[in-house]
Formats: sequence, structure tokens, C-alpha cells
Amino acid sequence: MSIITNTTVLSNFARIGHLDLLRNLFGVLALPLEVLAEIQDAQAEGYTFFDGVEQVITPFAADGWLQLVSMTEAELQLFAMMPARLHRGERACLAIARQRSWLMLTDDRAARDEARRHAVALSGSLGCLVLSVERHHASLDQANRWLASMMAQGYRSPLTDLASLVKPGLPGDPQRG
Repeated sequence: MSIITNTTVLSNFARIGHLDLLRNLFGVLALPLEVLAEIQDAQAEGYTFFDGVEQVITPFAADGWLQLVSMTEAELQLFAMMPARLHRGERACLAIARQRSWLMLTDDRAARDEARRHAVALSGSLGCLVLSVERHHASLDQANRWLASMMAQGYRSPLTDLASLVKPGLPGDPQRG
């Protein structure tokens, strides 16, 4: 299953200096043009945690693991019907994920609610942290430290310890969290 991400998950991992964890977990992530525009707006506003992100985006970098995608006509129609309260990047991710049956990464509550209404498979920062433990990319202690760092940067998490979500010994399921 292909995976598309909106700005929230990217920014959480960028803020703690670990965008590489997303690459290690998923290999390639789709990035709508609308999310790129949000990232560029954030950079223009002085959010330095996104500095250098172009070095991991295809087509700006030949070996980029964030691959730009644009919407088809059907996706543009669905995009136009999405609630205006959602940002453009969230609406683009939802339209693409729904039409292509992709997993969507987001931490935005309103976007998650809308994704559930459209039966879009979801995960977010917590799911990525749990998956990093289950796939042995990080220890539970390390993942909890990353979570604490995200929370110190403003991420609102429903929990402070991932232990209750991790199932040691089982293959990771990117659709949790």
C-alpha cells in the first residue's frame, strides 16, 4: 500500500530532527503539491526545522524519498467537496488517499475525522513511533524520548508512554495509531 503524508506528521519528525525515521519505516512517501506549498509557507514564516527538506523531495533530489504527486481530475473534484475548514494539504491527501486506496499520515483531528467518514486508512506520529519500536528501528525508551520531544515542541498527544500500544514480537502495523 502506498502512503501519503500531510504536513503535521512531517513537521513533528522534522522538529525533532528525525525525518529519516519516516524514510526508514516506509521507504517512499507521497507528498501532494499542496503539502509542499504548506512546507514552503512554513519556511517563509521562519520555521527552520524544514530547512533542507528539498534535498529529500523528488524531483528536486534524484534520490528523494518524498515524492511529489498531483491530483487527477476525479481527485480534484473530491478535493473541492472536502470541508473548507481543512487545509489544502489535508484535503489533497484525503482526496488522493481515498481515490487510490492509500494510507494517510496525519495528526490533524479534523482531517482524521474526515478520513474516517471516507473510510481512508490512517496513521499518525504515534503510529509511526510505535512502528519504529515494533520494527526494531528504536527501543521503546528512545521512541518515548522522541514523543516527549515532540510534545515539548507543541505536539498534543493523548499519552506520554507508548508501552500500551507496542506489541513486541509482532510485525508492525502501519494502520495503528
